[in-house]
Amino acid sequence: MTRSDPPPASEETPEESDAPPGLDLLIDSAALAARVRRLALELTEAYEGRRPVLVSVLKGATLFLADLVRRMDIECEVDFMSISSFGSGGASGIVRIEQDLSGNIEGRHVVVVEDIVDTGLTLQYLLRVLAARHPASLEVCALFDKDVRRIVDLDIAFRGFSIPDRFVIGYGLDHDELYRNLDALYAVTDIEALVQEPARHVPSFFPAAGSGR
Repeated sequence: MTRSDPPPASEETPEESDAPPGLDLLIDSAALAARVRRLALELTEAYEGRRPVLVSVLKGATLFLADLVRRMDIECEVDFMSISSFGSGGASGIVRIEQDLSGNIEGRHVVVVEDIVDTGLTLQYLLRVLAARHPASLEVCALFDKDVRRIVDLDIAFRGFSIPDRFVIGYGLDHDELYRNLDALYAVTDIEALVQEPARHVPSFFPAAGSGR
């Protein structure tokens, strides 16, 4: 399989003044698009002549998956799972499958597409579940890797960016279901303020938006 070391977010970080107050811009839209194209090329080369199944974990990875598959130059299929993890950041390792795959992956080449990996406990559980279904191969493609928080060893074949241990929003990642549709990745500088007022950054990004609720 094609493997590449992910660039740290700091290598491609624009000026922090580009972000609204209370946020730091970690990775801008151009850097994200470039890295997604590179990952798509790696997957195309690795699975040439085969038709892999890309499994997206709802909801955060859906934006990444959509951009990824449109840049792959081979046939592929997509499927979805929804899981719930319990404990802070999934640190308990207790996971429940809320929505299972719609298709059979036995004998198929499967790529789990993740938005972000941190402790690795939830992903480790998911990989065990999928491996028990006897795919021909099973790999992981993760856009953001918060590897400083890793608790378990994981083999991530296709990685986008290594990011610091900060709470992030944008490009699929949310807080209280907001900010998923931002085209860049931002780190929150005042988490307590965001918890108290989840929509506090909405006017900065979407001036015409109402309360929506």
